[in-house]
Amino acid sequence: MLTEPRRRAYLDAMQIVQWLPRAELPFAAPSRPELFIELEPEPESEVQPEPAIAAVARLPVETPRPKVAKLEIPRPAPAQPKAKAKAEEPAKASEPAAAPVPPPRFALQLLRAGRCLLLVELPTGEAFQSRDPAYLLLKDMLRAAGLPDSPKMVGDPVRWPLLTRGNLDQGPQAATDFVQGFVAAQTEREPCTCLWLVGLPALRFGGASDADGYQRHWQVEGLGDAWGVPGLELLMDEPQRKAAVWQSMRALMPRWITPE
Repeated sequence: MLTEPRRRAYLDAMQIVQWLPRAELPFAAPSRPELFIELEPEPESEVQPEPAIAAVARLPVETPRPKVAKLEIPRPAPAQPKAKAKAEEPAKASEPAAAPVPPPRFALQLLRAGRCLLLVELPTGEAFQSRDPAYLLLKDMLRAAGLPDSPKMVGDPVRWPLLTRGNLDQGPQAATDFVQGFVAAQTEREPCTCLWLVGLPALRFGGASDADGYQRHWQVEGLGDAWGVPGLELLMDEPQRKAAVWQSMRALMPRWITPE
């Protein structure tokens, strides 16, 4: 026989909240009268709602009509008035300008050998040393040209750009003006019969020429006669160029060799 506490423990374990015994239980707590009140059934509504599925089934079914494609005739766009075209001109003018050309980078050394000035590209960017292969090649070229093989350096190397910061114009034209002005100042101190332009930067910024100026001579305004020579590093990498340099040199040697 179960006591009331154990009976409630079993009911709680079975998650039964309310229960009514079919017979009087011994040792049970007295029943609560409100549990025996029968609730009146709710009156049924006269109109029963139709099920959703049945209501949908009774809706009239419409047969879809085929769509007729409309043929559109393209029409020419109306001519825009001239006033609008004029209004668009300032918009085009306000487009951003092209990016400025970055300054060129090079290092040149000016030397004097006899009656010639030599504007030579520095292959490493540093001043010549006595045992540099490029400097030894230059000495060989001077001996072959009949000039002193120990040229005198004129001033410090010209390194471009001059400034790493600031708003100073250091473009190609500014570089040309600076290099030619520097060489012109030396020719005023002591005239020269021929200016050697050795290397592409020397041709571009000293003689306003390009690679087509190799083995060629021409007049540079304010500087006199100039002769274009490939760079020393290029001559070492491509020795076959030396023959063309030698032939061009032989034609110009009378300009700087003083007759005895």
